[in-house]
Amino acid sequence: MSVAYFDTSALVKCYIAELGSDWIRTLLENQDPNVFTSLMTVIEAACTFARRQREGLLSSDDHHQLLVVFDYDFAYRYNVLGVEPVVIDRARQMANRQPLRAYDAVHLATAWLLNEELLRADKSPLTFVCADDRLITIAQTEGLLTDNPNHHP
Repeated sequence: MSVAYFDTSALVKCYIAELGSDWIRTLLENQDPNVFTSLMTVIEAACTFARRQREGLLSSDDHHQLLVVFDYDFAYRYNVLGVEPVVIDRARQMANRQPLRAYDAVHLATAWLLNEELLRADKSPLTFVCADDRLITIAQTEGLLTDNPNHHP
């Protein structure tokens, strides 16, 4: 895959060891796809990391270090797409057709719009990388190529 859109469920696997983490890390290190994500990922990731700390799965020091690394990567490693009105409009349309949670609708709309832009420019389609089978199914229904890190233990 040369262009990939990572939702938060996939991207956090690069920072927290869980099912699919090795595959995500290998993908990012060896194949180095052009990785896109939404600005909203920073909020969702912060919530995920904080929850892990509250649950006792991360120490305060590990949590702090994780945030430093993630913030650096978010600023310099990933292509971060804003939540523009066109994204909100597309997310709203998708939410009327599909059983989507709000952030999932934003991720899916962002990926869909980017994919349309790539196809109009005669480039290869992106792959929507997500660790949620339900969202993967919806993304496929909306015409996106998909991959789930949980299927790569």
